[in-house]
Amino acid sequence: MPRVALAQIAASADRDANLDAAVELIRRAAADGAELVCFPEMGFGRFFPQYRADPRYFDWAEPVPGPTVERLQSVARENRIGIVPNLFERASPGEYYNCSPVIGTDGTLLGRSRMAHIAEAPFFNEKFYYRPGNGGFRVYDTAGTRLGVAICYDRHYPEQLRILGLRGCEILMVPLAAVSREQWSMFEMELQVASFQNQYFSVVVNRVGQEEEMEFIGRSFATDPYGNVIARLADGQPDMQIIDIDTSVIDTARRVIPHLRDRRAELYGAIARIPSDDD
Repeated sequence: MPRVALAQIAASADRDANLDAAVELIRRAAADGAELVCFPEMGFGRFFPQYRADPRYFDWAEPVPGPTVERLQSVARENRIGIVPNLFERASPGEYYNCSPVIGTDGTLLGRSRMAHIAEAPFFNEKFYYRPGNGGFRVYDTAGTRLGVAICYDRHYPEQLRILGLRGCEILMVPLAAVSREQWSMFEMELQVASFQNQYFSVVVNRVGQEEEMEFIGRSFATDPYGNVIARLADGQPDMQIIDIDTSVIDTARRVIPHLRDRRAELYGAIARIPSDDD
């Protein structure tokens, strides 16, 4: 039964101070018994995609592993806690991703999940900064459970969420940067439905704070395999909550309501095919 910390944080303009604060929060979460902690999207700095086509922000990117990840690995190892951060990855010159490294409780870098679906909307000028990730949808083993990751906009694509469920995901981690313009009833409901359909837990961790014209208002939450909201964090202020996740509930849910068993995969080929004029 892993204990999971939802770290709903605000970011100042001082990225070093933000990371220092996050490290202290990780230590506090571990001292309180947490075995995993998830952070918001781009949680250790200001949300730079709000600025249209500004190449200066490419200087914020770093390799994975790199200075931030290596520091988090050390903290994970010292405190026996798994960490799911989110940062701006420089894979090679001119190749940049929105990336969530997954760090195990022993400090091992288990891998990385890159945002696959890249948004383009007012204040979310992401196509200029990020390439879409093409590394597939991995599931990671740590803290006695299996984690999947869907970064922000990825959560709107049920195909990705289903693939993670089929690969054995027990806890879906969703680093998020959502603002007050969001349709908030759908904000929770979407992940409630995904958790119910795929019968896993979802942990959704949002930013908080005013950044220029963007107001990130938190309201992070978690859902169980029946689609129930089992945790909600503060509205409009930093917060952290540690929840106990009983993954044995997943097996019970899948026996009582066998969504995955009753799939008809042989009928779904059109989902993965680009429609033609003849369809």
